[in-house]
Amino acid sequence: MTATIEQPAKIRRPRASLQLLRITLVLHALLVIAQPIAAGYFLAGNVDAMTDIHATIGGSIWMIALLQTIVAACYTIAGRGRIWPTIASAVLVVAEFVQLTFGYAQNFAVHIPLGTAIVTAVVWMTVWSFRSTARTSRREAKR
Repeated sequence: MTATIEQPAKIRRPRASLQLLRITLVLHALLVIAQPIAAGYFLAGNVDAMTDIHATIGGSIWMIALLQTIVAACYTIAGRGRIWPTIASAVLVVAEFVQLTFGYAQNFAVHIPLGTAIVTAVVWMTVWSFRSTARTSRREAKR
């Protein structure tokens, strides 16, 4: 009588796609953190900080979120990572475009709280991407 030992099925985990997602998230986090700093310079009296730094970064930051959404989709599909980073990244694209619109309209009642929420979300996602749970596949996460 021969006993057969079954090998556990090899679980495919996100590796390269997670690294790309981390790089994109760090870049995104640096840019969104620079925004309130630039606004602070403006409030301190440096009028050029608003047009030279804050508006320039703000005009392009939603495109970084779009790139992040594409990379997060690769993490989800090719890397078999979790789905929520793709959804959250897509929501960030919309939120940052709305943020841009309200900023140029100078509607600070929406612009400031929405900016705070964006900074919080991006920093939280960046921290999450370096935790061990980001390396687990969807299959492992369901267990």
